[in-house]
Order: sequence, then C-alpha cells, then structure tokens
Amino acid sequence: MTQRYRHKLKQLATIILLMLSSNVIADERVLIFAAASLSNALTEVGNTFKADPIANPTKINPVFSFASSSTLARQVAQGAPAQIYLSANQTWMDYLVEQKAVAADSRVTLLRNSLVLIAPNTSPVTNIVLTKHWNITQAVGESRIAVGDPDHVPAGRYAKQALESLGLWQQAMPLLARANNVRGALVLVERGESPFGIVYATDAQIAKKVKTVATFPASSHKAIEYPLVMVDSKATAATTSFYQYLQSDAAQAIFVKYGFKVLSI
Repeated sequence: MTQRYRHKLKQLATIILLMLSSNVIADERVLIFAAASLSNALTEVGNTFKADPIANPTKINPVFSFASSSTLARQVAQGAPAQIYLSANQTWMDYLVEQKAVAADSRVTLLRNSLVLIAPNTSPVTNIVLTKHWNITQAVGESRIAVGDPDHVPAGRYAKQALESLGLWQQAMPLLARANNVRGALVLVERGESPFGIVYATDAQIAKKVKTVATFPASSHKAIEYPLVMVDSKATAATTSFYQYLQSDAAQAIFVKYGFKVLSI
C-alpha cells in the first residue's frame, strides 16, 4: 500500500468519523409552516441562523411556507411534511393537538402582537376614536374595510372580537372585504382599494404605504399569541436545533425589531 493511498484512506476515515459523530446531516432542510404575519421576521431569523457558524455548524437550511394559520393547520392535520408549525393564535394549535397531529409536549407560546386600524398614507384621516359612536358606514362610503376572513383567519377573528366588544360589529359586518390572510388585507389598503384595514401592529410597522390611525384596546379581544410546536414527536436533530434557535436571544431580538412582544420561555 503506497503512502499516498494510506493518506487518502486516512482522509476518508476522518470524513466518515465526522459524519458519524454529527447528529445532523449537513445541509438538511427543515420545513416550517408559519402564519403570514411572520413572513418578514422569520425570513430574517432564518437567514441569520444560516449565516451563524456557531448556532448552525452543520448548515441546516430552514425553509418557510407562509399562509393563514388555518390553512396551514389543516395541511399539517392532513399529513403535510412540515416539521415545525408556528400559528398566529392558540385555537388552531389546539386543533392540531386535539388531532394528535403535532408533538404537544413541545408546544410553547413564543410571541404576542396587537391589533390596529390602518389607512393609506394619502388618507386625510389621522386618528379614529374606537367607540360604538364611530360611524363606519359614513367613514367607509362605497368601499370596504379590509380584514382577514373572520371565519378562518386569526387576525380576522381578533378583529371580530374587538368590533363586537366595542359595539361596532353589526355596523361593520356587511362592510368587510375578507382577505385570505392578514397580509392580503394589508395589500388592499396599501393599494388604496380599501380606506381602512384591521391588521396586526407588526404588519403596519413594515408597510410603507399605510399609517396606523387607531389601536384596539387589548381588552377588546383575546390575547394575540403565537404558539410554536414541533410536528414529529421524534424530531430530527436539525428540527430540534432550529426549534431551539427560535427561542434564543438572537431570534427574539429580531422579533422585537419587527414589533413583536417576546415572552419568557
């Protein structure tokens, strides 16, 4: 056996030992299903994680699928290959736990948000007092208020709760433009197709073409919470690694930058 051949064998053995000693396959993909309102923040969290050699030495690749929490929850329940699910409310997480479609013992509440009323930047309206005396019909005119569909979308459900609490639901109900998710409602206001929209404060913060004209009292709706869970009870090391990173100080600093409130876990 030549010295060169021995050297190659030694190199091969070293590579095999490194692979065997690692709990994670290099470049392994982790698929995360997440609420649409998390798109910007989670994309940055994912990019930061990928670029961090200490947090991600084996080059795990987080891949995101963003949509309404309800749509994603149904897909998970039907066996979609998500490895992590992050919802915009507790209701759809409860649904998946009841369906035994996720690893319930990994469930944690990661973030909180608030609900606001927005208008296009070009609107003359600067402030709305949210009481039962607000004349929505007059304010909206021939148009509609953009919201996530209250029958399916968490942001829409919070909007309905808030409007009911304030005595405005019956007036507002026939005037709603129901979007498939909260970002869809935001787009309608950005384009000027709706004079008002009800979205999360974090959505209003990232949008350059809208302004916040009112904030709904926290007491007018259920707490806007974002629960996190791993789907498989026998999660891979890669899945567990990114799940833990989402709860890290580095990730939470990014969430705070985008206007979310982080919770102690």
